[in-house]
Amino acid sequence: MSYTEVPGAQVPIRMWTDPAAVEGVAMQQLRNVATLPWIKGLAVMPDVHYGKGATVGSVIAMRGAVCPAAVGVDIGCGMSAVKTSLTANDLPGDLSRLRSKIEQAIPVGRGMHDTPVDPGRLHGLPTAGWGDFWARFDGVAEAVKFRYERATKQMGSLGSGNHFHEICLDEDQSVWIMLHSGSRNIGKELAEYHMGVAQKLPQNQGLVDRDLAVFIADTPQMAAYRNDLFWAQEYAKHNREIMMALTQDVIRREFKKARVTFDEVISCHHNYVAEERYDGMDLLVTRKGAIRAGSGEYGIIPGSMGTGSYIVKGLGNAASFNSASHGAGRKMSRNAAKKRFSTRDLEEQTRGVECRKDSGVIDEIPGAYKPIEKVMEQQRDLVEVVAHLKQVVCVKG
Repeated sequence: MSYTEVPGAQVPIRMWTDPAAVEGVAMQQLRNVATLPWIKGLAVMPDVHYGKGATVGSVIAMRGAVCPAAVGVDIGCGMSAVKTSLTANDLPGDLSRLRSKIEQAIPVGRGMHDTPVDPGRLHGLPTAGWGDFWARFDGVAEAVKFRYERATKQMGSLGSGNHFHEICLDEDQSVWIMLHSGSRNIGKELAEYHMGVAQKLPQNQGLVDRDLAVFIADTPQMAAYRNDLFWAQEYAKHNREIMMALTQDVIRREFKKARVTFDEVISCHHNYVAEERYDGMDLLVTRKGAIRAGSGEYGIIPGSMGTGSYIVKGLGNAASFNSASHGAGRKMSRNAAKKRFSTRDLEEQTRGVECRKDSGVIDEIPGAYKPIEKVMEQQRDLVEVVAHLKQVVCVKG
């Protein structure tokens, strides 16, 4: 579908979904964002739903300003995927051992490694700039400096919530590794610290929603946020690189006779800020639950823990600020899902997938998410499908 345009106070709201289908609180958030004096464009993805301050599934382009809540607390959250030389015929009938080996290699939930992972011992992982990356931690907000040890040990860990790690099959029965994670606790603490700073600044008094507080260009507060933001985005990227390398080591060991090889890893953020130029203006483009989908750029759009996911190529649609959805998007809150569904429902909806099927992950049940096929149909002018994946193993925090 092409987008529907809804009037906004400062800019029109371009929606790649039916406005009538968007929950009322989310629609109000979009209208609130469109009132910001610095905004130059607002694109809404088909997976849009309510979030803190700004909706998940929105692309906000501003000139000379950035809103921390429009990035979200999981700075740099995103996806990585890689195709392997294995096929479905190489997999054992019982996948529980493979799931267990992945869980042993990669801490989940609030877990962390006993000691920081040494990237130098991981097969094929680039280590250039690693020392400089950690040296730059000295420049982040003083309020989070005491988290250094925890940040080093959480590098290469999954987290909880909607973060996951999967082994998938594509339509040709090739095996893929796919994972979803971000900047862990250090990104969350940096985000919350800067949100608090922004809310106290003079330009943010009287906003329609205090969660939409912004930093303004050429101020020390903006400089400090940009420094920490881009560091946390890099942390998230390295976090996924470490997990991918650890998983590849597991696959090599478990399928030693197959001498497994791996294609180039596809990776993309979907909670982040980028400096981009549109209509002759240098803008700060915030994607909160959206991926960049420039012409020919690879991206990953997952469904839920029991449905398919997609590897895509961007079509470079400038109306969406070269963006596309980041996934299926929730259609109900976590609390609502826990009240509505049972472990029996979870077992039924994840049939054929080696995964947790206990009450601790009911809030991630496929029924709590929008149908991924419909989401993909609504953004045919944003991306083209390269591969359709279906998980056979899903690790959740």
